[in-house]
Amino acid sequence: MANYLLEIGLEEVPAHLVTPAVEQLVQRMDDFLNDHRLQHGAIKPYSTPRRLSVLVEDIAEKADDLQEEKKGPAKKAALDADGNFTKAAQGFARGQGLTTDDITFKEFNGNEYVYVTKFEEGQPASEVLKGVHEVVENMTFPTTMRWGRHTFEYVRPIRWMVSLLDDTVVPFNVLDVTAGRTSRGHRFLGHDVEIANATDYVDTLASVYVQADAQARKNAIKDQISAIASQNGWQVVPDEDLLEEVNNLVEYPTAFAGNFDEKYLSLPDEVLITSMKEHQRFFHVTNQDGQLLPHFISVRNGNDQHLDNVIAGNEKVLVARLEDAMFFYEEDQKHDIDYYNDKLKHVSFHAKLGSVYDHTRRAKAIAHLIADKLKFNNDQQALLDRAGSIYKFDLMTGMIGEFDELQGVMGEKYALIFGENPQVAQAIREHYMPISAGGELPASDLGKVLALADKLDTMLSFFAAGMIPSGSNDPYALRRAASGVVAILADNDWNLDIDAILNEFIAQMAAHNDTLGLPDVVAANLTGSVASVVDFLTDRVVKEMQDQGIRHDVINAVTQNNFTSTTQMFKSAKALLAHQNDADFRDGVEGLTRIMRLTTKNQTNAVVDPKLFENDAEKALYEASQPIADLQDTDDVLSALLNLAPQIDAYFDQTMVMVEDDAIKQNRIATLQGVAQQAERVANFMELDVKSN
Repeated sequence: MANYLLEIGLEEVPAHLVTPAVEQLVQRMDDFLNDHRLQHGAIKPYSTPRRLSVLVEDIAEKADDLQEEKKGPAKKAALDADGNFTKAAQGFARGQGLTTDDITFKEFNGNEYVYVTKFEEGQPASEVLKGVHEVVENMTFPTTMRWGRHTFEYVRPIRWMVSLLDDTVVPFNVLDVTAGRTSRGHRFLGHDVEIANATDYVDTLASVYVQADAQARKNAIKDQISAIASQNGWQVVPDEDLLEEVNNLVEYPTAFAGNFDEKYLSLPDEVLITSMKEHQRFFHVTNQDGQLLPHFISVRNGNDQHLDNVIAGNEKVLVARLEDAMFFYEEDQKHDIDYYNDKLKHVSFHAKLGSVYDHTRRAKAIAHLIADKLKFNNDQQALLDRAGSIYKFDLMTGMIGEFDELQGVMGEKYALIFGENPQVAQAIREHYMPISAGGELPASDLGKVLALADKLDTMLSFFAAGMIPSGSNDPYALRRAASGVVAILADNDWNLDIDAILNEFIAQMAAHNDTLGLPDVVAANLTGSVASVVDFLTDRVVKEMQDQGIRHDVINAVTQNNFTSTTQMFKSAKALLAHQNDADFRDGVEGLTRIMRLTTKNQTNAVVDPKLFENDAEKALYEASQPIADLQDTDDVLSALLNLAPQIDAYFDQTMVMVEDDAIKQNRIATLQGVAQQAERVANFMELDVKSN
C-alpha cells in the first residue's frame, strides 16, 4: 500500500470558495480512482487560501483487473445465411476492442445472443495516477478567471502542483505547470520547499509557516481567541460563519486584540458589529452581561512579529469607518420618516416596474388582503397600514448608503427614535426575513404579513414584466423570495390561497383604474402571471422536500394535486410518510387510486340518491365516507380514507359502475366522486408508488 499526495497551488482563492472547492476535489479524486479500479483508503483534505490538496491513503499497487461479459446482438442478426459474421457482429466486437474470434453464443430469455468476455489488466498505480490531470482540469467553480494567453479558466491561476506517490513524483502537466515535489511556503514568512514523501506534507509545510490542515488551523484560531478573551475577562459570541471565513483567509494564524474609543458605543450594536465583522472580519466582544465592549479580536496571516504595528493599523481602519457611521447616524436623525419616504418616489424599483414607492403601495394592498384572510382586527390593520406605508424609508438614509447590510435593521432603529409604534418598527426590520435559505423568520404577525406581501409583489411584478428566472440565472433573487414565502407560510401553518389573493389584488387595481406604478403593458400581464407565480412557489416546495429526502412519488402526489396552499403540501407529505408503514396503507392507496382514475375520466353533476343503491356495498361505502367531510386535520382525513379499503374492495366486487341505466350510472359516479373529493384533500393518490410497500 502507498500514499498519494496532490497539491494544486494557486493565487489566493476567495475565502467562501475554499471549503467547497476542496470538498469537490475529494469527491473528484474518489470518483477518478474508483473509475480506474484503483483501491484506496481514506482521502484527507487540506486547504489554505493558496492551495487545495488531498492525501490518498493506502493506494493499491495496481488497479484491479477487469473481466466482464458483454451481451451483443441476437444470433440471427449476427450471422448471415452462410454462417458468416454480419457487420453488426463485427462492429460489436470491434467496439469492445476484440475480434469476431472472441464471440460466443449464449441463451438469454429463450433466444441466443452474441457474447464476448472482455479482459483488461489493471495498470500500476503510478500509471493510473498520471491521469490525475483530469481531476484538476475538470474542477468547476462559480467564478473563474483566465491568465496569460491561456483560454483555460480556473478559480485562480495555477502556480505550482505537487504529485507524489510515497516519495516518487508522478508527473503530469496542466497548461505550462508540471507537477513535481516542490511546494511553496507562506507568501512572506516561508520559501519554496521540497516534499520528500507524501506523508511528510503537513509537517514540511509547517516548517515554512503554513498550517495546511484547515480543521486544525480553525481549532488554533478558536483557541487563540479564547485565550485572549479569557485573559481580559471578555465574552466572544460564537460566529461560525466568520470563523470559517477567517480560517480561509490565513495560512499561519495569529490572533490579537485591538481597541476603539468608548464614544462609539453610542451607536447601535448592529452598526458596530457590522463594521467589525462584515468590513474588517473582526470578532466583537462583550462583558459577562452581553454588553458590547470597545475592543475586538482579529486574526493576522503571519506570526507575532511587529504585532503592535498590525494592531495600530487595524484600529485606524476601524475608527475611520466608525467615524463615518457616527456622522450618518447623527445626520439621519435631522429629518423625519416622511422626508425619506417621499424620496422613494424617485428611486427605481426596476425600469419596467416603477419606483420603490410604487412597489410599497402594491405590497401594502396585498398585505391587507392577507390580513383579511387571517382575520386581523381593526387595530392590527391600522398598524399594518402604517408599516406598509413606510417600511422601505431607511433605504434613503445615509447609514444605509454606507452600510447596506443594515437595511431594515436601521429602519427599526430610526422608526423607534422617530416615535413609531414598536410593532411597526419590528415589522420594518422583519419584512426582509428570511434573508437566506434556512434563515431566521419574522417573529411578529405584522412582520410575517409584510414579508409575504413584499415578496409576492416582487415575484408577480417581475413575472408580469417577463423577467422570470431560468436555469441558474436569477438576478433579482426571485427564488429566494419564493422560498421565503413558502417557509413563512409553513412555519405558521397558514393555509393561504395565494392564487385567490393575487387575483383579488389585481381586481382591486382594475376596479380603481390604478396600476400602482406599473406600466400598462405589465399591468395587463398580471392576471396571466398569477398561475406562473403559484407554480414557481410549488417548485420551491418540491426543492425543499427533495432537500429533506422525501420520496419522489410522495412529492408528486402532494404537489400535483391542485392545492391552493403550499402549507397543505407539507402537511399532506408529512401525513403520507407517517402512515406509509401502516398495514392498510397499500390497500387503501390502491383503492383510492382506482376511484380517482375512474372519476377523472367520468364526471357528473348528479347528487347521490341512496334510493338508487342496488346493493349493500354501495350503501356501506357511501355511509362510511360521509363523516370524512367533517374532519379538519390532514392526518385524520388520511386515516379515515385508508380505513375505507374494505368498503372500496367490496364496492368494486359487487358493483358495475358503467351500467346502461344512466340514472344508476350517474349515481354511482357521484358516490365515487364524493370519495375522490375527500381524497384530493390529502393527495393525488394516482402518483403514489405502493408496489414496494
